[in-house]
Amino acid sequence: MAEMATHRRTGAAGESRPGATALQARSLREQVYDFLRDEMARGGLQPGAFLDLNELASRLGVSRTPLREALLHLESQGFVTVLPRRGFRLNALTLDDIRHFYEIIGALEAAALRSVGPSLGRCDFARMRELDAAMAEAVAARDFDRYYDANLDFHDVYLGRCDNTRLVSQVHLLKQRLYDWPRRESMVQAWEQHSVVEHETFLGLLERGAIDDAAAHLQNVHWSFAVQERFIHAYYFAGRPQETRC
Repeated sequence: MAEMATHRRTGAAGESRPGATALQARSLREQVYDFLRDEMARGGLQPGAFLDLNELASRLGVSRTPLREALLHLESQGFVTVLPRRGFRLNALTLDDIRHFYEIIGALEAAALRSVGPSLGRCDFARMRELDAAMAEAVAARDFDRYYDANLDFHDVYLGRCDNTRLVSQVHLLKQRLYDWPRRESMVQAWEQHSVVEHETFLGLLERGAIDDAAAHLQNVHWSFAVQERFIHAYYFAGRPQETRC
């Protein structure tokens, strides 16, 4: 956080110095945001905890203004809740959260695929097969980070063709909520192996030109909460009391 400390030495953080640009002020807020997201992903900030703004501001060498702005951004993304007179609480994922995220991601990815599917060609399919193979290798090596990156890249082959940037941004954000809060060090190998097989089925449909069937597979299998629920419980709630829903 040296850059933030530099901002503090040369002028009050969050305030414009002589000649400072709006970009520099925005950059400080984004640095705080990136720091908080990194801390969340690595487990330095735990779900359910309340944040001490004074301690965090002192630790980062910034005023409370860019810190509050970064936290309000996190609130808009669903990572944080603002509680009157109590401050900011980091949101834990519930089973219903996960179910809702799966429903949204499935619907959005299926919509994106239907819009761009006809434009996909052999190079795209080859890239997706390469990434699927990389995922299989990562599962065998129990390397979740490598698996996760290849998995995102696999889906981004077709999402990257979609000109609906709001749709794509929402998909990426919900995946971050699912997998980066915090990023888990272990994987449920059976789940990741199952996902690789689902990708192969999905690719086979695309290569045959069955775009609607491929979109249905995404929504009703790959991102189906009911299909994936046993794995979801093993990944998110192993060793914790099972949640019940009315």
